[in-house]
Amino acid sequence: MRENVKKMYDFLLERSFREKRSGRIIDITELVENKSEYETQVIRLREMLKNEGTLIYDGDIFGFNRTIKNLPKYECKDGRKSRTDSTGNITVNFKGAIEKGFDSIIAFCKEKLNGNLSENQVNYYNTVISMLEIALEFCEKYRDYAKETGNEKLYQALLQVPHNKATSLYEACLFQKIILYMMRIMAHSHTTLGRFDQYMYDYYKMDKEKGISDEELLDIIELYFISLNLDTDIYHGVQQGDNGQSMVLGGFDLDGNSVFNELSKLVMEASLELTLIDPKINLRVSKNTPDWLYEYATKLTKKGLGFPQYCNDDIVVPGLTALGYKKEDAVNYTVAACWEYIIPNCSMDVPNLDTFNFPLIVNNAVHAHLSESESFEKLMEFVDCEIRNEVNRIIDSHKTKWLNRVHPAPMLSIFVDGCIEKGLDLSEFGAKYNCFGCHGAGIANGADALAAIKKLVYEEKSVAKDELLNALESNFENCEELRNKLLACPKMGNNDDYVDSLGSMIMESFSNEMNGRDNGYGGFWRAGTGSAMEYIWSARKCPATADGKKAGEAYGSSFSPAITTKLNGPLSVIQSFTKFDMKKIINGGPLTMEVHDTVFRNEDGEKKVASLVKAFVMLGGHQLQINSINRERLLDAQKHPENYPNLVVRVWGWSGYFCELDLEYQNHVISRTEFSV
Repeated sequence: MRENVKKMYDFLLERSFREKRSGRIIDITELVENKSEYETQVIRLREMLKNEGTLIYDGDIFGFNRTIKNLPKYECKDGRKSRTDSTGNITVNFKGAIEKGFDSIIAFCKEKLNGNLSENQVNYYNTVISMLEIALEFCEKYRDYAKETGNEKLYQALLQVPHNKATSLYEACLFQKIILYMMRIMAHSHTTLGRFDQYMYDYYKMDKEKGISDEELLDIIELYFISLNLDTDIYHGVQQGDNGQSMVLGGFDLDGNSVFNELSKLVMEASLELTLIDPKINLRVSKNTPDWLYEYATKLTKKGLGFPQYCNDDIVVPGLTALGYKKEDAVNYTVAACWEYIIPNCSMDVPNLDTFNFPLIVNNAVHAHLSESESFEKLMEFVDCEIRNEVNRIIDSHKTKWLNRVHPAPMLSIFVDGCIEKGLDLSEFGAKYNCFGCHGAGIANGADALAAIKKLVYEEKSVAKDELLNALESNFENCEELRNKLLACPKMGNNDDYVDSLGSMIMESFSNEMNGRDNGYGGFWRAGTGSAMEYIWSARKCPATADGKKAGEAYGSSFSPAITTKLNGPLSVIQSFTKFDMKKIINGGPLTMEVHDTVFRNEDGEKKVASLVKAFVMLGGHQLQINSINRERLLDAQKHPENYPNLVVRVWGWSGYFCELDLEYQNHVISRTEFSV
């Protein structure tokens, strides 16, 4: 790390700049009263940028840093209120904008206004023009400030972008930072970075042809990544760090050729050196990925960042194609804020619209039908019926609910293919794809509960049906012996077909019922294995279950063993969780594994972890994340957080600073099994 980068890096980690932002509220209620939604969006942007200052830190070559914490608020007589979280969690077409410039987009919209348009299309194009002109005015304000303060590099770049197309990697990154800044202040959260190494590769090659060294380009990338971390405490979701700044590297083209390139490697090098929570790296791999890349990627895992997260092209691409995505779009897939698979540039998919609560649905079937089920097979018929009913309930509930949730997003739709061409906002389904995804929380807990019932109630007949139901009803009060029996039954994660087959059965039922169903908005539904925060939130809604889990206790995170399971080893976990055809349940949701940090103390340990990742891919796994943790260090960090301000952990689909997490999330990370490989 060179001195100019080290200076900005140290400044970031000190965090003192956070305290200098203004906490004042910009109230625009009077300005937006009786205005249309489009007019409101323009006013919101104008007033925010009017009040935002120009802030360039010493050594900062990107600027566009927030000076006001809060976004404008309003509450109108017609019931409209400001939203702190609007449309987002998609990957826009950065490449298209960076290759054109805002002037070109404005000219295109003005040309469209000369055509035969509906009133709504006229309003849309006028809104886009107004918003881009306001954004450009703010950029010019920044350009002048950069000149005044002697920041010649930023000044010269702002003479070119975003008015015009970028002509270097630095200008392209700056252009992207401006787009992200504008989308964020319009409350479009979880705006992801997509396939950075693909759409930025031409600019990397331009610079190389000009004689710029990789060392200089690494500086630019590192300074850019630092700039992306400066305002992460403002841009968060459920917890600090849950901000959506994910990035995808590598992958394969339509002919199966690897597209991992020199820029991909440089990005990983920057991430290795900086060890920051953003951007979160996702690496697309396949059976053809060379061993050296797995081994190199494992060096990132060793840093304790919880990434890269691995996505298997051999499973994901055919899975998305089977759902109905065009092959050329499926091959270009990226991930949403956490891990949900989405199509960049042209989609308004909502991959996390709802959650299927496996343990609760299984439990409902058990309570309602265990007594009348003369065989386990009969009970499974009732479980299958409960799954069908719950899928129908979820789908039906969003046929009208979605329209009440979606709002005009002209700032976002500028950068999504199809919207400007048609004169349709994202909220009017201007994008090519408008699909919905459903999480699948607690799969292992659901399968484990069924395995315990099958074994103890139907095969051994050592537990009576009413005895089990009474124990569940009482949350195992005075039933410790029975609970211990349940806990000792086969569990997913130990490569035991007895229980793994039941996990496959309930995933089969869920995916068969969910996949491809019409969502009512020109798209279809997708089933997944993720849980996001639902491993805690959905678990709170679930009473005691037949796997021995007490009421409200957390599930395993996403596609993982229950947190109380005694596991034989990491390979057994991988074998358990790759038995189902994962192409059928491809909304996303990783197998999450924790490895003790002592494993990485030598090269042999790193190679073993890399071999595990490769085994997961070769066995047909769809998505994997590995967390390098040390329980003793985490426990000490809880007692002495002041000593660990920069301790990073993987929480679910994102990484954050451990000491900034709420206690329940800290405790869940601590409770996960650590493998010594």
